[in-house]
Amino acid sequence: MKRLLGFFAVLLLTTVSYAQSGAKMELKLDTVDYGTTSKETDNGIRFFEFTNTGDAPLIIKDVKSSCGCTVPSWPKEPIAPGKSGKIEVKYNMTPGPIRKTITVQSNAVNHSDGVVALKIKGDVTKKEEVNILDKKKSLPNQ
Repeated sequence: MKRLLGFFAVLLLTTVSYAQSGAKMELKLDTVDYGTTSKETDNGIRFFEFTNTGDAPLIIKDVKSSCGCTVPSWPKEPIAPGKSGKIEVKYNMTPGPIRKTITVQSNAVNHSDGVVALKIKGDVTKKEEVNILDKKKSLPNQ
């Protein structure tokens, strides 16, 4: 009987120790798709929305981009349990495909070492330039 009670006590303690308490970052989306866009029609700003579903304040320690063409900004103050926040990402809209990663470092216990990888993707098209001389050449002589 003592062994059985001892087994259940160890099982209970093990289960309780695996229960995660602390800040938890739940993202609405971990990838933002710009789609096909152009510099003339899009400012390049997008948001990653998240909620702290844990029982401790969520602290975002740092946010880094995989290149200098993407600039992230994030809330510097702790996010209280149950509250939401946004990480803003501004892409410089250089023509070509977009495939970038934004790495978020936080105290979130539901992500390995508190690190979350966010992604942006899409395609920025170049505005087609019309050469006036080419247009004149295609006009019939008058």
